Amino acid sequence: MKIATIIIRTLIGLLLLFASISFFFHLMPAEPAANDNFKAFNSGLVASTYIMPLAKSIELICGIAFVTGRFVSLANILILPITINILFINYFMSPEHLPIAALLFLGNLFLIYRYWDNYKTVFTA
Repeated sequence: MKIATIIIRTLIGLLLLFASISFFFHLMPAEPAANDNFKAFNSGLVASTYIMPLAKSIELICGIAFVTGRFVSLANILILPITINILFINYFMSPEHLPIAALLFLGNLFLIYRYWDNYKTVFTA
């Protein structure tokens, strides 16, 4: 189980690093919007000017934490709302990318399960 944890943690970390670095350095060309709803949603995110850089910065920090294996419990909690949003955006607006989003979300849940002992004190009264 320890090897599975390391593999999943590293793969998620590399995926987050790739997504954030390619955003900041404009390495990947922008994909055309699949439908009008996704196009409107994406233009709203870009127009806000702070949401995407904030989310990508958190992805970068969490990706580094996952790859290095340090502060993984904190990174799990920080990245959870972003993975939930990635899952819902892909479910409702871009279902062709849903498998990757679902694997990211399930991997995050798996890591939270594996590091559950670190979260027990948060839920005790």
